[in-house]
Amino acid sequence: MSGTQTWEADRYAKNARFVADLGMPVVDLLAPRPGERILDLGCGDGALTAKLADMAGAVVGVDAGEDMIAAARKRGLDAHVMNGHELTFDAEFDAVFSNAALHWMLDPDAVIAGVRRALKPGGRFVGEFGGHGNVAAICVALNAALRQRGVDGVERLPWFFPTPDEYRAKLEAAGFTVRTADLIPRPTPLPTGISGWLETFGENFFRAAPEGEAEQVKLDAIELLRPCLCDQAGNWTADYVRLRFSAALET
Repeated sequence: MSGTQTWEADRYAKNARFVADLGMPVVDLLAPRPGERILDLGCGDGALTAKLADMAGAVVGVDAGEDMIAAARKRGLDAHVMNGHELTFDAEFDAVFSNAALHWMLDPDAVIAGVRRALKPGGRFVGEFGGHGNVAAICVALNAALRQRGVDGVERLPWFFPTPDEYRAKLEAAGFTVRTADLIPRPTPLPTGISGWLETFGENFFRAAPEGEAEQVKLDAIELLRPCLCDQAGNWTADYVRLRFSAALET
């Protein structure tokens, strides 16, 4: 959902299909019921949206990536290009669901306000996204590779990774009752290695590299990460930490 990130459906499916594959626990937390109308915020290519539609029926997906929405529509889904900071719905949904998208939205208060407007009285907001400490090693390696070239990589961080207490406070300030908000360490195998992950999610860092050095920044970061994220067989595992939450409005 970040305006500085390019979302390509084919690349995402190749390098990050695990995002949807590992999303069923948050679907279970949502517990969609037949007849409910659900908004999938940051729906991507619609892999999880389709599962929600099978369970609830009336599901609308929104995402800032045009290519992702095109892929979702090919699945026959009701999907629309929309910035998560600027939701246009008004008391239309029984639930808002989000998986692996909220950390790309750097004004969480605006997002939560839009979710609140979109929900009917008694509606619930359930999701999972990167929490405090998510991909910490990857961030350190990318920052180090840029710093060697005189660039402050911290300023290029494209993600919002809050603690449960931080996010709980934001939800409560918007009028939600928070039922659960937990950090869940989840080491995540990368099917195309760290290189595929960086190509899919690391654009902000590579754009910051001096001209002609983006590829070397990536290679330097990979070598820094190899001792801690790659096993002896060459398999890469990302240091994911997820924040999974459930909140509701009063009826």
